Amino acid sequence: MTDSAPRSTLATHEVANQPLPRAGDDLWATDRALREAVAVFGADGTALAGSGARLGGAPLRLAADEARRDPPRLRLFDRSGRRCDEVAFNAGYHQVMAAAQAEGYAAVAWEGAMGGHATHAALVYMLSQVEPAICCPLTMTYAAYPAMAANPALAAIWQPRLASRGYDPSTRPVGDKTAVTMGMAMTEKQGGSDVRANATRATAEGDHYRLRGHKWFCSAPMSDGFLTLAQTDAGLTCFLVPRWLEGERNTLHLQRLKNKLGNHANASSEIEYHDTLAYRLGDEGQGVRTIIEMVHHTRLDTAMAPAGLMRAALAEANWWVRGRAAFQRRLIDQPLMRSVIADLTIEAEAALWLGLYVARAFDSDRPEDRALSRIAVALAKFSSNKAAPNMIYEAMEALGGMGYVEETPMPMLYREAPLNSIWEGSGNVICLDIMRTLAREPAAGAALGAELAAASGADRRFDAALAAHRARWPNLPPEAEARWFAESLATLLTASVLIRFAPAVLADAYVATRIEVGGRGRVTGAISGIDTDAIIARLDP
Repeated sequence: MTDSAPRSTLATHEVANQPLPRAGDDLWATDRALREAVAVFGADGTALAGSGARLGGAPLRLAADEARRDPPRLRLFDRSGRRCDEVAFNAGYHQVMAAAQAEGYAAVAWEGAMGGHATHAALVYMLSQVEPAICCPLTMTYAAYPAMAANPALAAIWQPRLASRGYDPSTRPVGDKTAVTMGMAMTEKQGGSDVRANATRATAEGDHYRLRGHKWFCSAPMSDGFLTLAQTDAGLTCFLVPRWLEGERNTLHLQRLKNKLGNHANASSEIEYHDTLAYRLGDEGQGVRTIIEMVHHTRLDTAMAPAGLMRAALAEANWWVRGRAAFQRRLIDQPLMRSVIADLTIEAEAALWLGLYVARAFDSDRPEDRALSRIAVALAKFSSNKAAPNMIYEAMEALGGMGYVEETPMPMLYREAPLNSIWEGSGNVICLDIMRTLAREPAAGAALGAELAAASGADRRFDAALAAHRARWPNLPPEAEARWFAESLATLLTASVLIRFAPAVLADAYVATRIEVGGRGRVTGAISGIDTDAIIARLDP
C-alpha cells in the first residue's frame, strides 16, 4: 500500500513546474565528496553508509522538524512551589538524540577503532544537515571525554558513560545510568571570552567544593553534568558539576532560556550556582589548561558543522534548479545558474575536505600530527564558518521566493550559519589563538609549514600564492592584520589539502577561484575558466 499523492489538479489551475518535496535522502549515497574524503582520511565508510540512510531518512527529519516547531520550555517549579529547574523537550528532540547516539556520535572516537575522530566528524557533518541544534549537547558529550582524564577517579565513573551509544534523559544520578550527556558553563556577564575575569567562587568542603556565582551561557542545561570554571585562592580552576545527586537535586538554578536567532531545538540558559556541589578537575589555578582539552575537541565539531550546513543548502538548491524551469529551460541548464551552483559546490566541498583532513590529525598519535591538529582546527573553524553564511544565502536565492519560506530548510540553515563561528571562540578570538599557537608552539608552526610545502611544485598558482604569503608575513603580523593572515593561511592549507588528496577537477577549480589572482569576482558565481560541467556532475545522485 502506498500513500496517496497530494492533488495537482486544483479548481483554478494545475500545479506544474514545482519539484516534488524532498521527504528525506541517504546522506551517504547521495554525497560523492563525502565518500571520497572518508576513503582518503580513514573514517569507517561501512558504518557511515548505514548512518547516512538512517540520519537522512524521512522519520528522523520529521522528528527534527517537530523539535524545532515545539522548542524547549523552562519548568522552574512544580505546582506546589518546589524547585524543579528543568527543561522540557518535544519527543522529537529525544528521538534525534537517541538516534545520533546509537550511530556513535559521542562514542565512536573513544572506542579504539581506527579513524574514530574522522568517523565522528563525518557524523557531525551528516547530522548538521538534519538538525544542527541537537549537535550541541552531543558535541559536548564527545568532547568532555578527554578532559575527564584530569581526575582519574571521576574518569572511572564518567568516561564509560560518556562513551556509551545509549541515551538516558532521566533525572537520576550518574551511578544509576549507563549513558550520560555533558554540558559546559564557562562564560560570565562581565567577561565573556575573557574567562579569567570570571567571578564565580569555589570553596573546598571535604572531597568536593561548593560553587557560588553565575554563568551567562550554559549550553544544554538538562545534561547530567557540566564542566565549569570558578576561582579558588590559587586562581581559575576547572570543576565537574553533577546535575543530579543521590536523593536530591544539585543547587544549580536555571534563570531563563536564551531567546536565540536560531538553534531553536536546543536549550541554552543562564544559571546561578547557589553553593552548588562540584568536583575539581585538574590542579587549582589550572582551569584553562584543563578545560582546553574539551574546547580543542568541540572546535573540531565547529569546524565540521558549517560544512554540513553548506552541504544541506547546496543539496536543496541543486534539487530545485534541476526540477524547476524558467524561460523555457531548466534552471540548471542556464549558464549563469551553472556558474552559481558550481561555485557553491566548490565552497561546500572544500570545507568538507578540510574538516576531515583536520579530523585525521586528531586520530594520529604522531607528535607532529598532534601539533598540526591544534593549529589546523583553528584555521578550519575560522575559514569554513566565515564562508557558510554567504554560501547558504546564495543557495537560498537559487530557490527564489521559496527559499525564504519556512516550509523549506533554507531559513533554518541561514539562522544556524553564524553560530559555529561564535561558539567556542568568535572570529577574533580564534585569530588571536592562531597567532598565540604559532608564537608559543614551534612544533605547530613547523607541522603547518610542512603541510603547505608538501603541495609545492604541483600547481604554479599555489606556489605563487604561498610565496606571496611568506613575503607579506615573514614573521607573525601585527594584531590588526590577524584576520587577513588567518584567512590567507586557511586558504593555502585548504588548497594544499585539495591538491594532494581531492579529485583534480575540484582542486583545480578551488585554486583557480580562491588562490589565483584575478580568478574571480567578489560574489558567488563570478567565476570563469573552470570545468563547470565536471564540478556540477559531482552533485549527481
